[in-house]
Amino acid sequence: MWSLIVAIVVGFIAGLIARAIHPGEDKAGFIMTTLLGISGALLATYGGRLLGLYDEGSSAGFIASVIGAIVILFIYNLITKRRHV
Repeated sequence: MWSLIVAIVVGFIAGLIARAIHPGEDKAGFIMTTLLGISGALLATYGGRLLGLYDEGSSAGFIASVIGAIVILFIYNLITKRRHV
């Protein structure tokens, strides 16, 4: 349970940084960016566990969380651009 809380807090910060790093124009607001950052941190944590990079009960590091958030933001932008075209 503790790793989930850490992943959410790190994801919050990672989402803000990922939005600043991610190229292009983002129409997502603060709350959506935060939710996507948390999703990115969870993606990095549980994806890393599936790949054997992290032990059970441990969470992804900050850099992996930022990368996960950037991946989620990239996918989000692809989905929203298709919908508006």
